[in-house]
Amino acid sequence: MGDRTVVADVADELARRVASGQYAPGGLMPSVRQVAEEFDLNRATAQLILGRLESYGFVDAHRGKGFVIRDVRAEGGVDVYRRLFRLSMPAPEVAAEMFGNIVDEERGIALEALLAYTGSERGIDPGALKAEIDELETLARSADPDQHRMLDIELRLLRRLLTDLGHSVQRAVLNSIGEMVLEVPEAVQAYFAVSPDLHVLVWRALVAVWESEGGPSQAQLALFEDLFGMYHQKVVARFDELVGLQPEADVVPHAVTA
Repeated sequence: MGDRTVVADVADELARRVASGQYAPGGLMPSVRQVAEEFDLNRATAQLILGRLESYGFVDAHRGKGFVIRDVRAEGGVDVYRRLFRLSMPAPEVAAEMFGNIVDEERGIALEALLAYTGSERGIDPGALKAEIDELETLARSADPDQHRMLDIELRLLRRLLTDLGHSVQRAVLNSIGEMVLEVPEAVQAYFAVSPDLHVLVWRALVAVWESEGGPSQAQLALFEDLFGMYHQKVVARFDELVGLQPEADVVPHAVTA
């Protein structure tokens, strides 16, 4: 686990039990004494662990009663969802459902930003965008592309567009999505379901459109939207493979009706 501490490791294990339903909402977490005994810790450390779970948003502390488990799926905010997603990797179906929701949200924000920026009076120096894309291309052409860094650059590019458009709420949501994805290796890898070179080509094409006088036609915009949607379908399918979710395709093929 590298730099991780006993407090963080045990807190994650207890949080995983909440996320999986092993500890039910409304029930009590194990007491300080029980946590100390199970994980062979002193009580001060066990108290820190339960305090960490409270800071995660997984439990509420009640004086004289203990730590009550929250319904994290129904009540949790973005930070709780982020932790739930990371902890869900051992449960492929749960992880796949959560990732699908994340990708849907990211696709909506990214597509809106790209189309809105294409149709707006663009205020970003194209040279600044090209510098980011040059870095992206250098990584893509390396023998072993650093996918984490590449995805971080692409999120940075989208952040620039959203800032220029004044879409501050969408930028905040995108930042949260980026944090969720970047800390889960399977999610990062899924975003490269297509060649890293294609990521570079798309950004180069977008900048070329933004620098042109005429801009894209409606047919070109429609084609871009279709391709964007197909790409995200590949991302979701790749994630399913990476977490070990079995495809249902070989169960019953689509029936052909006369």
